[in-house]
Amino acid sequence: MRKVLYVVMLALAAVVATGCQRDTVYADEQSVQLEFSEEKVTFDTVFATMGTTTRMVKVYNRSRNDIELSSVTLKHGRSSRFRLNVDGDTSMTAHNVELQAGDSMHIFIQANIDPNESNAPFLRTDSIMFSNGQCLPLEAYGRNAIYHRLKPGATTWFDSIDCANFRHDRPHVFLDPAAVLEGNTLTLLPGDELYFAAGAMLVIDSAASLVAVGTADQPILFSSVRHDPWYRTLPGQWQTIWFYNYSVGNVMRHCVVENAVGGLRCYPGSGLRVSNTVVRNCSDAGIIGQDATIKGDTMLVYDCLSSLVLIGGGDYRFNRCTLANYWNYSTRDTVGVIISNYYPISATELYANDMVHADFKDCIIYGNRPREVAIGKLDGFLMDTAFVHSIVRGGSWDVDPMFTDVSGDDYSLQDGSPAIGIGYPY
Repeated sequence: MRKVLYVVMLALAAVVATGCQRDTVYADEQSVQLEFSEEKVTFDTVFATMGTTTRMVKVYNRSRNDIELSSVTLKHGRSSRFRLNVDGDTSMTAHNVELQAGDSMHIFIQANIDPNESNAPFLRTDSIMFSNGQCLPLEAYGRNAIYHRLKPGATTWFDSIDCANFRHDRPHVFLDPAAVLEGNTLTLLPGDELYFAAGAMLVIDSAASLVAVGTADQPILFSSVRHDPWYRTLPGQWQTIWFYNYSVGNVMRHCVVENAVGGLRCYPGSGLRVSNTVVRNCSDAGIIGQDATIKGDTMLVYDCLSSLVLIGGGDYRFNRCTLANYWNYSTRDTVGVIISNYYPISATELYANDMVHADFKDCIIYGNRPREVAIGKLDGFLMDTAFVHSIVRGGSWDVDPMFTDVSGDDYSLQDGSPAIGIGYPY
């Protein structure tokens, strides 16, 4: 009897407890002003048809009242070039979105741009509309582009570039490796822009050439396809510009190479003249020479794991160059400049040749390690290095060059810098 009575009492208690629960009471949504983590969500350089990475905005209910938004949607509806994910709801319109007092929610946004006939950048806009009457503006700068990708059924690992018909009125987007084949020259003009996706690279084949001559006002850009804030300076987003064996007649002037694994890679027998050029944000080396010939003049290389790697011999002459290494993306165990007349090609074999010249005149080689130059020499092969009128971290003339603002990527010299006025008399 007691057992039956106990069960009945539990059942009554459950009914009473259920009867005491009340439905959530929401304030009038019009009475609550939401706050946003951004006043406007902007996407930079969205290439037509490629889409974007996802941006996130937080929406705060800082009032003391719970609210239920009857809808969160896009102003332009299904014709919008934007897509939303409202706390996991990916439908075109999220309904009955609860937001408790003092709480927040996440909205994730993507942009997709349709191609048109414009050669110039264009703007696409929309707004996230909240049923309480508020809105959050969205904008994306769209660009049409010329795309390079491997053709279906291709038998090579790269797409060959049609140098004779290379257009200069739109940016070029490389989704796969591309090559300038033997006997061809790719000529780039001031203001040309080449963008590379992950895994893509530009290969200059044997007996082929790259002639990229920009101007101070219109440099030629080699960069990554992603330019949202997180990606804008992120190293390692594409591979390299690879000057293959015996690629000759290569000229780069007034260029910017950024966000690659290795910026410029020169293989044995290749030759490159590069001047007034910036190489930055590389997850390996900014410039790699392997028994090559490189003449660099008035260059800036910074924010790379190593600025310059010259190995296996070769002929290298750098004048008026700044090689600054303040890498902070990971632990850096390498120095800024590595010079050697050999390098390993297997566990038991070395490649070695004469280092005819590794000359630095009027250069600054500096960084945040006690020494920024390492030299390796294999006996039996020439090793000729010279540092003339050059500040070298850990060298015979090791003084702070007094860069204006390293954290702000300003490597101009402050007034009073010891590097001012001591140039080599050319």
